[in-house]
Parts: sequence; structure tokens; C-alpha cells
Amino acid sequence: MVHQSSREPSRTGWRPHGRSRGSLAASGFAVATHPHPSAVHAKADRSAGDARGRRSAAVVTSCNAQSDIAPSQTDRHRPSTFNRRCKNMHAVEQKALNDAAWKACDTFRGVVDPAQYKDYILIFLFWKYVSDLWLDHKKAYEREFGGDAERVARKLRFERFNLTKETTFQAVYAQRNADNLGELINIALQAIEEANRAKLAGVLTNIDFNSTNNLGETADRNRRLKNLFVDFAKPELDFSPSRFEGEHKAEDAIGETYIYLISQFASDAGKKAGEFFTPRKVSELLVRLADPQPGSKICDPACGSSTLLIRAAEYVAHIQGVETARADVKLFGQEATRQTQGLARMNMFLHGLDDAKIEWGDTLNNPKLIDGDALMRFDLVVANPPFSLDKWGAENAENDRWRRFHRGVPPKGRGDYAFISHMIEAAKPREGRVAVIAPHGVLFRGGAEGRIREKLIEENLLDGIVGLPAQLFPSTGIPVVMLIFDRAREKGGAREGVDDVLFIDASRDFIPGKKQNQLGPEQLDRIVSAWRARGEVERYAAVVERAQIKGNGYNLNIPRYVDTFEAEKEIDVAAVQAEIEALEAQLAETRVKMKAYLRELGVVC
Repeated sequence: MVHQSSREPSRTGWRPHGRSRGSLAASGFAVATHPHPSAVHAKADRSAGDARGRRSAAVVTSCNAQSDIAPSQTDRHRPSTFNRRCKNMHAVEQKALNDAAWKACDTFRGVVDPAQYKDYILIFLFWKYVSDLWLDHKKAYEREFGGDAERVARKLRFERFNLTKETTFQAVYAQRNADNLGELINIALQAIEEANRAKLAGVLTNIDFNSTNNLGETADRNRRLKNLFVDFAKPELDFSPSRFEGEHKAEDAIGETYIYLISQFASDAGKKAGEFFTPRKVSELLVRLADPQPGSKICDPACGSSTLLIRAAEYVAHIQGVETARADVKLFGQEATRQTQGLARMNMFLHGLDDAKIEWGDTLNNPKLIDGDALMRFDLVVANPPFSLDKWGAENAENDRWRRFHRGVPPKGRGDYAFISHMIEAAKPREGRVAVIAPHGVLFRGGAEGRIREKLIEENLLDGIVGLPAQLFPSTGIPVVMLIFDRAREKGGAREGVDDVLFIDASRDFIPGKKQNQLGPEQLDRIVSAWRARGEVERYAAVVERAQIKGNGYNLNIPRYVDTFEAEKEIDVAAVQAEIEALEAQLAETRVKMKAYLRELGVVC
């Protein structure tokens, strides 16, 4: 059982129950048996108009041994729960879908950089899904209305995504031998984007399938694109809802496949992966520490492919006991890279979170999430921003119209505190929370960063720090930290009286891997338990008064506060000497026997 939180004393242990809760446990989350009081008053159901087109995105579980769908610690103590989920699992296995989608990438391997070909693959996956969805519904309407074309067309106008038969994946697949295949793909995707401009503007047309630079000259390009069509046309990648016994199951599958591909691309892309991907267990941990509640307005100002926001929606949905797409949250994000912003928006659609607002732009220099003449304010701000970003815009910070850098301007070569400053100013005064992943240097570096850190501590905003192991990210091997800030600790906030900071050293607690280390359910549960208990744990966690931190010059380096030293066992020298003498006696005896055997054999005299 997870310990109670000092922030939410009414919360009890967390365990999954029900369809959607079981799905979340399979992702590594643990969920409250009794929801937070605010959830009782939250709207569990949206109006029919608001819910139109939104579907379930609860995670499809399988009974294989993949780490990202392993049962939670709670399930291990309640085996019947996990076994029941396995028995009821649909025949379409997630692993088969993932493997088929990953094999489709063979078309580009060795020809196009992984950081680039991911865009082609993921757009194809999205196109295939919406085409399967549209055609499946069209067939159902034709049966329902006895082939009445007018009634079928009228019904199709209310689909989540407006397509025509000519713009479907299947229609262009039929032309896969055409000499201008790349152009035909571009035309179809542009038509879909135009027909769904409110949702898909800039999502499908920022990648050129007719590009000589990226895909080669005409003959090579056509061959590669034809192979891509053939791979995605395989039965394993049929996302028709009728195949999955329901549209929500199809969305479960496509959403998981999409995130699986992103994780695989991140592994291949190495250092370039940091701009679009946060490892699954890391994102789950950050969300569990941030603890979003029903009714929350949540933002990620460096959202990448929007993984953190989706995890937050899943977390809230399972507190409510509803499907992810019906979670009572409002999601906002901003992403600096155009292509990655497109991936983020597709990711939201594939998880049924159509109302999420994902903006394109540089958060530090051109924040898009604004409310009139002020920054939009949020209940929770989460992010895994670029580490120590160079040339982040320090030259403009002094005159920042949003006054985000009033505590000081971070160094121009390290933008860590620029993102932290933005996030804190975007959190609601006296109640908003901030959860951010950062390099260890933010804890102890001096100069401008030291002065900003001092002011944050003096303002009593810092709630806790969690030190994580090295090599958790494909983009860097350095160990990282999670910092949680709580504006409810400000004067007038509900936690104004709290005057300490929680330090957790989880740097030695991980599952080792060849290329990357991993966090498993046990590691996550231990960290979250220590966080909610907010107490001393020998060589693991410490609660430190702010006065002590001030006495250390506002240095937050974790080893200053969590003593992980383990004294070596005393050596009994006399016992060791006696053991050596006994071994030497055995060796002498063995030599005598050996010499006798050799003499019998006539080898020695």
C-alpha cells in the first residue's frame, strides 16, 4: 500500500479496479480506491455535443512480459485481477500490432535518419487509422440505411474526421504503382487537412512525401513509398473498429502503437530524441508525483509528442473511473518544432483527447498560451524541457513583457531556470503546482542560477526533489532530477505553514539495461510511497527545514541531505588469518597426494 500524502491526507492506498483502472495498472500507474473529494463533484460525463467523436483511449493490455504493460505491484498481490484481464483480452494482441508497425520502418532504415523518418511513418499510421475508421463506419451506415447514399453521406458528415473515398489510404494504395506516388499522397493528405482544418491544420502537410532530398530520386522514392503502402496494408495493421469489437478498442490499439513507435524512434535517434520523447516510466512517475485532480487545467510548455499530458489525462480518468477521453481535464501544450507539434496533436487525437490545445512556437521567446495581456494560468504545469538549452533568448529576458524573469535572468548558455521560471509564473498563484525534469546542475550551480534558486527557496515554493538514476533517457546518460514546486505554500495558500523540503535519492534504484536503465513498477511505487509519506527513510529520503538549506548556501545537492554512505563490515583479521592457514594446510596435503600419484605413474622419481 502507498502511504498517505501530506498534501492530500484523505487519500488512501492506490489500487486498480474496473476496466479503465485495470488498463492504467497495466501501464504502471496505481489508482486511488476512494477518489479525492474534489472528484466527487467533478463532472464524470460530458454533454452529448462535447463528447461527439471522442472515444476511449484506455490502454490495451496483453499477457506478455513487456515492461510497459506489466501488472502493478497491487496486481501482483491480487493475481486474480490481472488474470481476469488476460482472459478477457481481445484476440488482437498489442505486440503483433507494434511489431508490424515497427517492421514497416525497414523501408527507411539506412536511407533516412530515424529522427526524420519517424514523421513519415507516424503520418502514415494516422492516415491508415482514420481511413480504416471512416470506411468501417461507412459500411455500417450503408447496411443501416439499405444503401441510401444520401442518408449515408449525411451521417458521414458527423464523423470525427471528414474524408472522401478518394482521400483514403486504400484509394491511394490502389494507385501504388503510379509514377507520381509521392505527389498523390501529398494531394490526399492536403485534402484531408483542408476538410478538417479546425483539427488538422498544419498536421499532415508539413512533411513532403515527394521530397527528393529526403526520399531519393523518382524511381527510388516510388519504390520506398510502395513498400510503405504494402507494409501498412497488411491485415495486422487493420484498425477497423469492427475488427476490435468496438471503436474504443481500436483507439486503445492505435494509441499504444503510436507511443510504442515514438519510443522506438527515440531509441534509434539517440541524442536527437530529447526533443520529442520522455520515457514512459519517467513520465508516469512525474505525473504521479504531480498528482493532478479532476477539473484540472494542465499545461506542458515543452510538450514534445505530448506524452506527459496524455499520462496526466489517464491518471485523472482513473481517479474518476472513466475512459481517458472523458477525463475531466483541460490540456494545453506548446512545442517549438513544427513537425513535433504535429506529432503531439496526432497523439492527442489517437487517444481521444480532441479538445487539447497544442500550440506551435518558442515558449521562452514567444509564449502562445496567453489570456489577454497575461500568461494563461494552470492548476498544474509539467515538462521535460531541453536540458541546459544554449541561446535560449537571454538577451530578451530583461524586457520580458510577461515578467517571468523577475528573480533573475538565467545564463544565456543554460536555459534550465528559464523554463522553470516560466512554469512557475504559469501556475495559478497560491494553488498551482509545477513538476519539472532537469539536470542535476540546477541544484548547485552558482552565479545567476544560484540567485534564482535562492529566491525560489526564500519564497517557499520548492516542495521536493527526487534524484533519479543515470542513463534513463536515450538522449543523455546523465542522472536527472525531478523538482516539484507548490504555489499553495505561498502566503495565503493552503500549505502556507509548510516550511521544509523533501529530498529523495532514488539514483541507485533501477533495472539495468544494455543501452538504457529502466524504472520498473517497484521503483516507481517506492518513490511515490516515500513522497506521500513525507518522512525520513534511511539512506533514501530526508525532510529538511529551509533554515538548514539556507545554512548550506541554498545548495540543493542531494548528498548534502540524504546520507547514502554504508559503512563497510569490520574484518576479523584473526579469523581471516586462521582461514588462510587452513587453506595452506589443505594445499600442502593436496600436493603430497599429487606427488604420490605422479610417482605411481612413473612421471617423477
